[in-house]
Order: sequence, then structure tokens, then C-alpha cells
Amino acid sequence: MADAFVPELCDRVRACASAGTRLRIRGGGTKDFYGGDFYGGDAGEAQVLDMAGCSGIVAYEPRELVLTVRAGTRLAEVEAALAAERQMLPFEPPHFSTDRGLPPDALAAGGATIGGIVATGLSGPRRPYAGAVRDFVLGTRVVNGKGEALAFGGRVIKNVAGYDVSRLMAGALGTLGVLTEISFKVLPVPAAEATLAFALSQADAIDAANRWAGQPLPLSACAWSDGTLRVRLSGAPPAVDAAKAKLGGDEDAAGARFWSDLREQRLDFFAGEAPLWRLSVPQTAAPLMPDHPQVVDWGGGVRWVRGPLDPFTVRSTVERVGGHATLFRGGDKSVGVFHPLPPALLKIHRRLKAAFDPAGILNPGRMYDF
Repeated sequence: MADAFVPELCDRVRACASAGTRLRIRGGGTKDFYGGDFYGGDAGEAQVLDMAGCSGIVAYEPRELVLTVRAGTRLAEVEAALAAERQMLPFEPPHFSTDRGLPPDALAAGGATIGGIVATGLSGPRRPYAGAVRDFVLGTRVVNGKGEALAFGGRVIKNVAGYDVSRLMAGALGTLGVLTEISFKVLPVPAAEATLAFALSQADAIDAANRWAGQPLPLSACAWSDGTLRVRLSGAPPAVDAAKAKLGGDEDAAGARFWSDLREQRLDFFAGEAPLWRLSVPQTAAPLMPDHPQVVDWGGGVRWVRGPLDPFTVRSTVERVGGHATLFRGGDKSVGVFHPLPPALLKIHRRLKAAFDPAGILNPGRMYDF
């Protein structure tokens, strides 16, 4: 079935481009909440393009640390295959699946897909210390808005092939092409991990996280919530033990559960219907909007803020420190989900969209209004 999927997909995309029919690309549906609202345009509502028929692990070479997988493959399946070889996707992608109370259609789909992981470009707590989704994408196969099957990059770690279009697909939300296959660099699971907890204010936690980041410590996550800074150490047992002795603090026996709950947004902070903003700022930035409930991740680089906030105030506050803000979940999307782009960067986005999807049929409205 998977072998016939791409030719049939090319035919369908060409037909939709000719008719002006928009396509809504969908894997597991677990991240449908993220990004702008879909729209259909003159040809009516966007048709759902189900990627379930494009699944399966194509190649996995544990010794080479390279995995190639079709886009509709469930993240859980990929993680299980890697775990059997004590390897992992280093960027810790979130599932956002069954335990978040998602609607029945999302649950029936069976969970997050690897294509959705790349398309949304979301990374977990390990991101500042290991790298983002795009840093581990070696190659992709996509079908563009003209119905052409294209291949970028490759299946080897060292690959030089002109423009790095594969990484461009990470975080593009399917607006540039339908991902059909992705090759990743993977890494071994750390031999040892430990989580330390420190009772600190947000300002002191940010200061400590940045001081420690400049030292030769095996940090793999730093997050602050409810007056506690938690630090995860990962690596060889002697390195982890030495870091524990140097930093002090209290060892958190439930640390592994905390990092999982943070990644999957199961912490109490994330419950409820209040709008959730994601502020991406320099890690050293002082606390912002201290009157609103917050969780700080990525050693200070991400500030999660909840509440009915004024979008202009949020974005102007973040801009002053050199960051940007995303309306991650809930709220009024008519104000724009993603931070407005500077004119020069907006021009580049429009040109890329015109080159990959000239008819504008792929995930319309998911990122910006084109």
C-alpha cells in the first residue's frame, strides 16, 4: 500500500492544484490545535489528506545511527524500535496524545506521527543541550504543491547537496510540501540520568541555569515551575555522579516523570482552557510578565505563560528582549498565532511558498494568511 501511496498522492495533488482545491494534511491529529485555522477558499472547505497509508520503517542502521521512516508512521512505533537498540530521537518530540483529553477523531487515529513531528518542529526539554528537530533531519522526500515527488538530502550523516531543503521542512507545518519520508540521525540513550531540585525564585533559577550551562556539566534539561528549578544530568555514570556532587540540591526520584509530564504538557499548569502563550527569548532574559502563571523551560529560553493576555502587550514585551511569541493553544487566533514577520523575512516566506506551492493548496492558513 505504501509503495502506491506516493504516485497516487502526486495525482491527487495535481488534480487539486488544477481545481484550486485546498488540502489539509493530517497524520494522527494530535497537533491540530497548533497553528492557524485552516480555510478552504473559493473551491470550498479543504479536503483532508490522510497520511495513514504512508507508514513503516524503511531502513534502520543502529551502528550508523541513521533511521529512515515514512511520514505516517506512529511516533510510538519509532520510539519502540529505537529503544530496542538503546537509542533515541535526541530532541524528545512531544506526543500530545491520548492522555490530554483529545477529541475522539484524534484518539482513533492512534497517536502522533513522525511526519507531524517534523512538520510542527516541536522539541522537548533536551533541545537546548542536544539540538532541535531540524538538526537531526538528514533527508526528506516530499510531494510539492505541483504534484512533483522530490528528494532532498540523504540517508548518511555527512551529506553536502546544496541548499538544506530538508531542514526547511521542519516547522513548515506542511505549507511547502507533503512529507512522505524522513531520514534522521539518532543517538544512544544516556547510560545514566539524574534530576536535581533546587528551591529558587524564577530570577535566581534563570541565573543558575545559565551559569551551569557555561560549565563542563552533563546537562540535558533545566526547567523551573512552582518555585523549583529542576536540572537533569545525562551521560556516563562517573560524569553524572561528579556533577551531582558539584551542584548539590536534592535528588528528585520522580524526575523522569516530571520531564515526561513537562514535554507532554500534563503538569497542572497546562490544564484548563486559558490561552497558552509560548515566549521564545534569550536564555539570559530576566523574568517577563511576572504577574501571570509561568513555567520556564530550556534553561530560560522558553517561557510558558497562561491567561487572557493582550497579544500586543505580549509581543511588544518579548520583542524588547529580542524574542518572539506564539499563541500556542486556545485564545483568539484571529490576532495571529505566530509572531508577525519583519517585511524582508515575510518576503522570503512568500517566495518559498510560491516556489513550492504556487496554487496555495497545501495547509492554507496554518502558518500565515497565504
